[in-house]
Amino acid sequence: MDGAHSAGLQLQPLPPTSSSMSLSSSDGSFSYKENLIGALLAIFGHLVVSIALNLQKYCHIRLAGTKDPRAYFKTKTWWLGLLLLLLGELGVFASYAFAPLCLIVPLGAVSVIASAIIGIIFIKEKWKPKDFVRRYVLSFVGCGLAIVGTYLLVTFAPNSHEKMTGENIARHLVSWPFLLYMLVAIVLFCLLLYFYKEKNANSIVVILLLVALLGSMTVVTVKAVSGMLVLSIQGNLQLDYPIFYVMFVCMVASAIYQATFLSQASQIYDSSLIASVGYILSTTAAITAGAIFYLDFLGEEALHICMFALGCLIAFLGVFLITRNRKKAIPFEPYISMDAMPGMQDMHAKGTTVQPDLKASFSYGALENNDNISEIYTPATLPVMQEEHSSRSTPGVPYRVLEHNKKE
Repeated sequence: MDGAHSAGLQLQPLPPTSSSMSLSSSDGSFSYKENLIGALLAIFGHLVVSIALNLQKYCHIRLAGTKDPRAYFKTKTWWLGLLLLLLGELGVFASYAFAPLCLIVPLGAVSVIASAIIGIIFIKEKWKPKDFVRRYVLSFVGCGLAIVGTYLLVTFAPNSHEKMTGENIARHLVSWPFLLYMLVAIVLFCLLLYFYKEKNANSIVVILLLVALLGSMTVVTVKAVSGMLVLSIQGNLQLDYPIFYVMFVCMVASAIYQATFLSQASQIYDSSLIASVGYILSTTAAITAGAIFYLDFLGEEALHICMFALGCLIAFLGVFLITRNRKKAIPFEPYISMDAMPGMQDMHAKGTTVQPDLKASFSYGALENNDNISEIYTPATLPVMQEEHSSRSTPGVPYRVLEHNKKE
């Protein structure tokens, strides 16, 4: 009896001790700390990238508006922007090693918010309060929505953390959900590429869907490469696995082709439209790829998933409102627009001089020079034809071109 009693006591499960409870709680807090580190790195990186791009843009505008003969790469401002750009991209790259992919990708909205705020602060034109409200109220509303969406994303992001070892990445790479996703993505990419190249389907949705599919592969490989590098720095060497170099090659190739399609889209459509539509499509594709490859949402509660999706939708709406309110660039016109000619309506009757207006976007014979106001407008040298109209003369040109001087 004593032996049976003692055996029964041995088979009973032991209650959890305080040390085991503290260990599990510490693991949970550590995972949330990793999420926070990754989110802060991504936010910092996107902010620095936005500042760097605006610095380089300011450098180009300043050189174009002065008589400085130096090239842009010989200025300190441009090099400062380049260094900040590299620092920001390094921060975003490192963030993928700490937080889930589904958390890092939507934080690209921070760059759009920062660009909108910088554009409003450093605005160069004069404005009235009425015009300011009409022109920038959508930007303020969009920034507010994007900030709220970003807060929801960080709060309800998936809390899955897996060591990016070579074995884990190889196991995910040959899993049947990811292989099925890759099959669907490759078929869709080939169809879109066929319509884009052969059928001349230059719709912005077609081009940016190509970018989004390539971008989803880029972020998946970036997280793998970044995680393996961080583990190697911490002492767990992962560079001797062939899967690291496979992921690195795929990351570089997909990024190059993604930039190629983005460049083609920028030649056809406005940059603000590309920013909004591209952010929505790329973020959706990247979250889907991350959820399938890294199983980010495995074991998450339904409420957290719904709140995360709500944060994505709010961030999408905010980015759309911000980019929708940007001023469109004046297209390049390689001809003289007839409505830009003063006195065009009564030109035949009075013989008014034909010359492009000062506000036109292109001057006939030379590109527009922005050195100073007095030198912006340089009339082209045209052959002067003077005729005496009479009833016997044959019909000539319907108008006369007279000489101009700068005093007139």
